[in-house]
Amino acid sequence: MSLDFALRLIGMMLFALLGALLGINLSDVLYLPPEATGLIFSLMGALAGLIISPWLTTYPAKRARRIITQMPAETLVTIIVGLLLGMLVSAMFAWPLSLLPDPFGQVLPTLAAIVITYITMMIFSIRAPDVFALFGGLLRGNPSALRMMSGGGSISGEILLDTSVIIDGRILDISRTGFIQSALVIPRFVLNELQHVADSAEMLRRNRGKRGLEILSELQQHSQTPVRIIDDDVVGTDEVDEKLVLLARQRNIPVMTNDFNLNRVAELQGVSVLNINELSNALKAIFLPGEVIDIHVVLEGREADQGVGYLEDGTMVVVEDGKRYMDRTIPVLITRYIVTNAGRMYFAQPEGSLRR
Repeated sequence: MSLDFALRLIGMMLFALLGALLGINLSDVLYLPPEATGLIFSLMGALAGLIISPWLTTYPAKRARRIITQMPAETLVTIIVGLLLGMLVSAMFAWPLSLLPDPFGQVLPTLAAIVITYITMMIFSIRAPDVFALFGGLLRGNPSALRMMSGGGSISGEILLDTSVIIDGRILDISRTGFIQSALVIPRFVLNELQHVADSAEMLRRNRGKRGLEILSELQQHSQTPVRIIDDDVVGTDEVDEKLVLLARQRNIPVMTNDFNLNRVAELQGVSVLNINELSNALKAIFLPGEVIDIHVVLEGREADQGVGYLEDGTMVVVEDGKRYMDRTIPVLITRYIVTNAGRMYFAQPEGSLRR
């Protein structure tokens, strides 16, 4: 016997009993024998119970179950904590309020309990990520959480991680430095995509997927901020990038990615994007015209007699008249630079040729 059928049967019996009692009480008004009115109203009550019971029991239970299932675990836990805290605070106010003259002494304790409990539940549910980040950091001895408790700082929400940024691996080094103060959040569907890539038949994709899983494991162990895997999902689409953007909008948090297309789509939909490639370009060393640096010439340039070298961060340096210094490290004088989508590109001349 299913639960739905059992609830319908119980509801039908209860409504039938109520109908019988109502019919017996109305027998004098209807000028009918109590047995007849009781039977008629009992049958009507049974029919009404069969129809109405699911709306009073099964449907609300299913809706509550769906809400609880889709609700993040951290939000559910913080709501329960807020409920308990609200009840505790309400109990503290109940006795003083009960001493007030009637009707205030009878009404205000109950009203205060409802209002205080609701407010604490709402506060804890809205700030659920911060509460978990705070107490998670305290348990791990995170200095940022200790500063937050002492009033010297705060933990600023969450950051959604894209598959590309996990596979890239630089997020691990960045998180170790302590520059990121937000909790790093990985949705379950991103983890599933990583697993799918790791199980690919193509060797390159398989290696990338395995690297991503290894980075994620190290990130959970060595990150200075909490790293959480959440079960939140977005219905109506199977595209991981689209799910990320919609989830970021729902939670009002930024997305960290290296994917140029995801970057553009997220920005068009009003979602903040943290692009590690842009961060890397912003952190590259800047040399001004007139500075002298050492460069190893490794390639021929497009123009005649040009040589090409690279700085340690990968920035290209085009050396005029540098072809004859192929495979040599020479001091060069920066003459100018241009800014491209990939970053800066410098132009220089061998320092010795200028002196001559």
